[in-house]
Amino acid sequence: MSEEKNTEELGEKIVRVLKTIYDPEIPVDIYELGLIYDVLVNEDDQVKILMTLTTPNCPVAETLPAEVEDKVKSIKDIKDAEVEITFDPPWSQDLMSEEAKLELGML
Repeated sequence: MSEEKNTEELGEKIVRVLKTIYDPEIPVDIYELGLIYDVLVNEDDQVKILMTLTTPNCPVAETLPAEVEDKVKSIKDIKDAEVEITFDPPWSQDLMSEEAKLELGML
């Protein structure tokens, strides 16, 4: 029971950290933009994040995944973090949260 709670708490901490990372071209964090497809935490407190970019030739394709990895690794109790980039499914505006759409004047 406590193990499950711990993983859930870590997941929430990870999401809070992800919400501090912004796409430089859009004034919305990567989580609300829908760039994070999955966050997996195993029993060894190792994290794997499956994310995408707004486009395959995104100007931050090199730096954004590293920033995500570094910030997640900095969370107390996280032993390791790995970011995997995928373009399947490709990102679209449909993946954005209502909050992000509101922020960008799309609602």
